[in-house]
Amino acid sequence: MRIDLHSHSSVSDGTQPPADVVRRAHAAGVGVLALTDHDTVGGHPEAVRALPPGMTLVRGMELSCRLGGRSLHLLAYLFDPGEPALAAERRRIRDDRAHRARGMVERLGRLGAPVTWEAVQRITGESVPGRPHIARAMVEAGVVTSVEAAFTPEWIGAGGRAYVDRYALDAVVAVGLVRAAGGVPVLAHPRASRRGYVFTDEEIARLAGAGLAGVETDHPDHTAADRAHLRGLAADLGLVTTGASDDHGALTGHRLGAETTAPESYEALLSQATGARPDRAPAG
Repeated sequence: MRIDLHSHSSVSDGTQPPADVVRRAHAAGVGVLALTDHDTVGGHPEAVRALPPGMTLVRGMELSCRLGGRSLHLLAYLFDPGEPALAAERRRIRDDRAHRARGMVERLGRLGAPVTWEAVQRITGESVPGRPHIARAMVEAGVVTSVEAAFTPEWIGAGGRAYVDRYALDAVVAVGLVRAAGGVPVLAHPRASRRGYVFTDEEIARLAGAGLAGVETDHPDHTAADRAHLRGLAADLGLVTTGASDDHGALTGHRLGAETTAPESYEALLSQATGARPDRAPAG
């Protein structure tokens, strides 16, 4: 059974609707898929309805956090979506995302880039606006030639000319909120240096002390050396190791199932969840 515990749909910054993500995962041989859109659970109902016979969906999200002044992403699985404290933080983060996106479009305009808020809204649709949506609007407007080219200091890369900072939870607080909601927190891509997500062993140990359950070791942005080191660190800290594609549809080359989680790691995560259970479609 192939288990992919990190994927995105068009409800956040992926390019495919949740139903399409599920169908593509099934076609790729994935038997268990976690849908982990950024700061939202809005795609889960559609994904559950689209489950092929015998396939399992793990409801999750990727929570925007901050640690040591840097952006950190926390995967949260099988929490109670109605738990008030975590639900309130999700709303605050989503509201700030829209405010932030408008701010970046305004800065792009002052830089002479013909990107309109209407174009960003059209690309975003019903999802939460984010930098990937703005980047796609920049490509459409001819400002840059690719989405990747937008994520530079010249444009909307971290600290860039059109970059606007955002609200994010303190990572230690976020771990506690996920646990209080019955969920299981796992640190996403902690050695993705290409995207600036690099955290020290000491920082990961601090999160483990706060209740972190696992660390995403097998990720497309991690080198073989990264993976080996993280596995050793996880063993020392008593953390579960996971693997996942972090698929964003066309933006990442439709790579569902490219990285997977071992069944025993998946079961270890399930054993810690009290907020919800996976959704499994009856076998045909």
